[in-house]
Amino acid sequence: MLYLKINSYRITFSVLLLSLIILLPTSIWAGKYNHPPQYRIRTIVIDAGHGDNDIGARGRISVEKNLNLQIALKLGKAIEAELKDVKVYYTRTTDVLIDLYKRAEFANQKKADIYISVHCNSMPNITRRVVSRYKRNRKGKRTPVYKTTRMPNTTTSGTETFVSGYGRTGEQDVAIRENASILLEENYKNNYDGFDPNDPESVIVFSLMKNQFREQSIKLAAAVQHEYAKSHREDRGVKEQSLAVLARTGMPAILTEVGFISNPEEEIYLNSENGQQEIVNNIVNAVKSYKRQIEN
Repeated sequence: MLYLKINSYRITFSVLLLSLIILLPTSIWAGKYNHPPQYRIRTIVIDAGHGDNDIGARGRISVEKNLNLQIALKLGKAIEAELKDVKVYYTRTTDVLIDLYKRAEFANQKKADIYISVHCNSMPNITRRVVSRYKRNRKGKRTPVYKTTRMPNTTTSGTETFVSGYGRTGEQDVAIRENASILLEENYKNNYDGFDPNDPESVIVFSLMKNQFREQSIKLAAAVQHEYAKSHREDRGVKEQSLAVLARTGMPAILTEVGFISNPEEEIYLNSENGQQEIVNNIVNAVKSYKRQIEN
């Protein structure tokens, strides 16, 4: 019995120690900068997802990295035009690859009040078994021969906005896809403490990082989705995922998927001037709405 108690104490202590190890870096990564209970939004960092050899998702006529940058730059200009008291910074303004942790680090250094990461969504290919040919059996009867084929999933459309959080184990597709950019970074295992973006278990552990701005992030994300819906875009909701680009930020932070580049119709919309301007207007209106809530 004594042996069991000692082991129980050891296990409890180990769990507590592991929790401290996981949670401690968050305060370090985010710096010692915390918003006071009442504050005014003066600085916004806008992140154009992917870049350079990390092209992101691929459509029929475009690649994600370019669309992200086009929309992000327009968004920043629109915010500064609409909100004269707000300064906008960009994680990138050209086709370059910025490590994910450096994007969050940049936002922390600028003491941003809001962090917005712009991305385009994509659906994985559909795997199907199809008949490739027929053959005759010993009795002379024709029987089908099947093969497995991968086909593009082109029907899914709409918008969704993510905040840093746990997410459901079965809904980690976006997290795994967006976190895959880590593999293009030098020394990524050291930068992310051995985190493997292709390992679902690693994604779950990564999600344990504390995000003290979760509630505010959800409010901002909900405002963005509300504006998309007002423009008759399909609203896929606000979701929590273990996203490396958000996990280390020390302010309300969101990653908004502005549409599916894998959907041909939506890809045309994402490439159009009217489509990009509508997306920008949606996000600007959401920021203005959120700003009023926070400052009043």
